[in-house]
Amino acid sequence: MSEKGGTCKTTLAVNTAAYFAQKKGARVLLIDVDTQGHAGKSLGIDVRTLRLNVFHWLTDAAVTLDDVLHPTSVPGLSVIPAYKELADLPLALANDERRAFRLADRLEKLSPRFDVVMFDAPPSLGVATSNILMATDEVVIPVATTYLALDGCAEMVTTVEQAGKTHPRGGPRVLLVVPTLYRKTALADEILAKLRHYFPDRCAEPLAMNVAIDEAQSHGKTIWDHAPWSRGATLMQTIADDVWARRPDAALPKSA
Repeated sequence: MSEKGGTCKTTLAVNTAAYFAQKKGARVLLIDVDTQGHAGKSLGIDVRTLRLNVFHWLTDAAVTLDDVLHPTSVPGLSVIPAYKELADLPLALANDERRAFRLADRLEKLSPRFDVVMFDAPPSLGVATSNILMATDEVVIPVATTYLALDGCAEMVTTVEQAGKTHPRGGPRVLLVVPTLYRKTALADEILAKLRHYFPDRCAEPLAMNVAIDEAQSHGKTIWDHAPWSRGATLMQTIADDVWARRPDAALPKSA
């Protein structure tokens, strides 16, 4: 989650979800909550042709999980895609007193079916982001190594803290901050130093700019299927392992 676009939210969400399923043996559900639908597209799904997606699941009680759930080429990984209809979510839920809890209510009975539920969040505040904050326990914040993204990280931390005041389980926590789009420049190193200072125990190794990761997305594949021995895969694995190591022990299966 990040309040700024272009910070690799989808890249991290899709590849980490795939890693948990493919390498750790977890049953993973990835829910796209962004109108661009990039999570589904990155997994080879043509979201433009789907009759039902996450918007219909959140706004119509008659739409079931199985109506919107799509398997992927990654064993153990399923996705609920999104598309432009999601832009109407604020209007569709305007009269619902529990509009910020619609996602949490829908997920309440899924625990036995999935070990991990992950979200690809939109790059802005609003009803969709509020729903994610009320449904999740942990937030991973990607931060592009630019000044404006650093400012956005501070805003995101404040948003997560404020969400704790109304969260049904005491509030989500910032699990990890991930520096992204890293290049060896003086500015990037300065931002990286600041992130490590403010998040000494929660700052991941930086995800450098990598063409193999971009190529994988263009083919509708994860980095593990497109170029598993690439530098991009190594970088992504380091971050995914970091997230995995911080998991609540009772919630997920042992490493495969």
